[in-house]
Amino acid sequence: MKGIKHIIFDLGGVILNINYQLTYNAFAELGVKDFTSLYNQFTLSNLFGDLETGKIGKEDFLTAMQQHAPEGTTDQQIIDAWNAMLLDFPLRRLQILQQLRQHYGLYLLSNTNAIHMDAFNNILQQSRSIPSLADFFDKVYYSNLIGLRKPEKEAYQLVLEENGLQPSETLFIDDTLPNIEGAKLVGLETIHLVPPKTIADIFR
Repeated sequence: MKGIKHIIFDLGGVILNINYQLTYNAFAELGVKDFTSLYNQFTLSNLFGDLETGKIGKEDFLTAMQQHAPEGTTDQQIIDAWNAMLLDFPLRRLQILQQLRQHYGLYLLSNTNAIHMDAFNNILQQSRSIPSLADFFDKVYYSNLIGLRKPEKEAYQLVLEENGLQPSETLFIDDTLPNIEGAKLVGLETIHLVPPKTIADIFR
């Protein structure tokens, strides 16, 4: 951490526990065939890419997903299946963020979408009585709101430029290797968080 003044965190798999398999399973149980060809951790179809960059909203997404689902599937069933991957916010990780914020500028940069935002904020509110992740960061950046997603270099550059951060003084933490590689291209210091390691192993 020598020379580091700022830390940019990913959300899923870093602060929020996620399990992609639960969403794959949920869509399979709904009768959606080959869901992983539409979406997985590393590749997105145009539908999911557009959802994550805000080019389409919730209603357009649900209409499109209905075309892949059996007749009679409800929008709520699709939403529940899509949100199945979102698990919990371990208390220790939130405590670490509070402690780090006393010494570093903290930022969140997450590839996400409007449906997941509603869901994880609800999880945070229900489990920790905290309404928003914004409470833990100087500023939060969600791909669907900024129109950019990792590993596009413009996503990282937006955070750096808007906040006057020097890449050499800024650490980026993510659990997905392509996102780490994208961050390195703009000069960020990086930590690739590989399970089962968590931020509690880094910041003791």
